[in-house]
Amino acid sequence: MSESSQATHVCKAGNGRAVLTPPLGVKLAGYFHERIAKTVRDDLYARALAIENGGRRVALVSCDLIAMCEEVSAAAKQMIERECGIPPENVLICATHTHTGPEIRPAAVMPRTEEYSSSVPRRIADAVRSAHDSLFEATLHPGRTEAHGYAFNRLHRRKDGSEVFGLPQSLESVIAPAGPIDPELQTLTVRDREGRIRAMAVNHALHPDVIGGGAGDFISADWPGVMARTIATIYGDDVDCLFLQGTAGDVNHRPHAPTYMPVNGPRKAEQIGRALAGAAMYSAERAEPMDDLTLEGAMQVISIPYYTRDAALAEEVKRLRAAEKLGPMDKHVLERFETWPYDGKDAAVPIQTLRIGEVGIVGLPAEIFVRIGLEIKQYSPARFTFPVELANANVSTYVPALDQAERGAYGARPILSRWLCADAGRRMSDAALKALHEMWDRG
Repeated sequence: MSESSQATHVCKAGNGRAVLTPPLGVKLAGYFHERIAKTVRDDLYARALAIENGGRRVALVSCDLIAMCEEVSAAAKQMIERECGIPPENVLICATHTHTGPEIRPAAVMPRTEEYSSSVPRRIADAVRSAHDSLFEATLHPGRTEAHGYAFNRLHRRKDGSEVFGLPQSLESVIAPAGPIDPELQTLTVRDREGRIRAMAVNHALHPDVIGGGAGDFISADWPGVMARTIATIYGDDVDCLFLQGTAGDVNHRPHAPTYMPVNGPRKAEQIGRALAGAAMYSAERAEPMDDLTLEGAMQVISIPYYTRDAALAEEVKRLRAAEKLGPMDKHVLERFETWPYDGKDAAVPIQTLRIGEVGIVGLPAEIFVRIGLEIKQYSPARFTFPVELANANVSTYVPALDQAERGAYGARPILSRWLCADAGRRMSDAALKALHEMWDRG
């Protein structure tokens, strides 16, 4: 490429990171039973990418945390705006969803450590400030590929129309997986004027609940951390890989067929992290630079009704109360049923849309079933669309697709894992697509 033609592709970009590793002794998030962090297997990070063009700036931040909450993201965005001049609607802060990290959400199943949680906004802002202060002339390269064999829909449809988590031993009642997966892996790669890769954002839908297997008593970033380390090993220790979690609310890593490969724990996390790093590098190494370097961000807050306790849930609670022995999840349902504060109320749901040239990014504030992300991709005006869950806030644990919301599986069970009305996903998707089309119509 000639010097003159390359100049049309050039913007400014920078990357940075800040350590998010909590002190030992914190309670680990992601399960309904207590786990205490005894060791650090690998550090947690906030990784940031800042981009500037035509007087506008955007920032992406990926945090090795179970989720994001508005309290943390809003405080971080205030610092970022004050110190870097990037408006809040142009800053996306999301979580990778590691289950071997601390809790930061208020009133979660596992109590958070207040001193640590209050330090997280400053750490996120430091990562963005580091990225902003290191701006260099860059080209942006969007790419895509597919990675098969690592993600599986974790819900199954039964003959009676209900759905169940996992694959039950009684297979005669099961028809097939209850939903699809999204094998697409998308990248946004930053190269400097010499062509060296300096940073990469990776969007893929796969639940990071691998390394601890529900019993781990250590801190780890799970397979996204392995992916980031693998990419840094190839391209340089100063290269940051931001994992932007796709819509993976009903997708995990457990194959349904017998396999000689690892199915859980550290070996599985290493396998997935290395494999998806390879897919990301394959995508990045053949990605062309973008001519379009438009930068724009928007945040809208839509009103969605919360779930209101009904006769069906009351009947389930009656059955649970009569049971001789209950597991942690059922106990949680009983506790929340008595104190559920949202009957007849609406949730304020932030939906973020970002445009980075040919790339449209949608930030959604919960764990989102994969069908919803596929719909956003299908109807988006962008050439590349990154649906990103666990972004900016936490308005519900899960948001299922409409046709799965009443079928009883984990992710759809009211109070336990679904806090919003049955068609919350449709409302979020519609709002996001409308905002994307408005952005692209402006040119």
